[in-house]
Amino acid sequence: MRRIYCLAIIFFLALTTVWGQERVYLWKDVHSMRNERSCFYPYSPDKETDTHAAVIICHGGSYHHRSMGTEGHDVAAWFTERGYHAFVLKYRVAMDGYHHPAMIQDFQRTIQLVRENASEYGIDPDRVGAIGFSAGGHLVTMAGAFGDKNFLKELGIEPGVSLKPNFVIPVYPVVSMEKPYAHHWSFISLLGRSASDETKHLYSMECQMTSGMPPVFLLACKDDKTVDYRNSVDLDQALTEAGVEHEFILRETGGHGFGMNYGWGDTLYSWLKKLYH
Repeated sequence: MRRIYCLAIIFFLALTTVWGQERVYLWKDVHSMRNERSCFYPYSPDKETDTHAAVIICHGGSYHHRSMGTEGHDVAAWFTERGYHAFVLKYRVAMDGYHHPAMIQDFQRTIQLVRENASEYGIDPDRVGAIGFSAGGHLVTMAGAFGDKNFLKELGIEPGVSLKPNFVIPVYPVVSMEKPYAHHWSFISLLGRSASDETKHLYSMECQMTSGMPPVFLLACKDDKTVDYRNSVDLDQALTEAGVEHEFILRETGGHGFGMNYGWGDTLYSWLKKLYH
């Protein structure tokens, strides 16, 4: 009973932290989108450790639902402890009736607002990257691959800043929308059930890597029972063939959904320091 009581307190405190956290609604100034509730939660590091770099955090959930604890707010804590500003994105998902391009629009709107308000946040607008988990890994990879395409244009938005992240960190990511390794639930949630073969190919990220892709840190586990690790193997090969600066960590164990746990963050932090320190 005491253990249950303690867990209830911890859960309540965690919720209170999120509820009390500032949030920025993406579409409040866009008339046609003013009823949308997509938002991001900004977190800042201590001044003594501030690197003035930033990361946009994209949760998993198969593009259907949201996993914003282990793959969202906990990740923000990890980054701020290391001097990074963090922006936890709550993007639109299929559970609420949304499909592509809603997700990439939410990402591009976030990076637009972060860069446009860089001086207010105290960040360098040329040091804004993205990390994504599972389906969020697909989203940030898509953001890098299609960063020169303005998905906001149909909403009447012409940003004056780049929409491409400066680095991309896909973690146990969904990559392909084609057989044999496609994650079926993510595919349906992103593109719907009637997507053409051409559309599936277009949003299979292993088919879209070019030399214009920003640096990539890629992580997967061979015992992942949710997203086949060979998604990441194919992405690694595509990055290599395109000449993209990247690091691929393939672990034997770890599974899926572990966020920043299991100590792999030390390797990531070393990679980030090579970029910005």
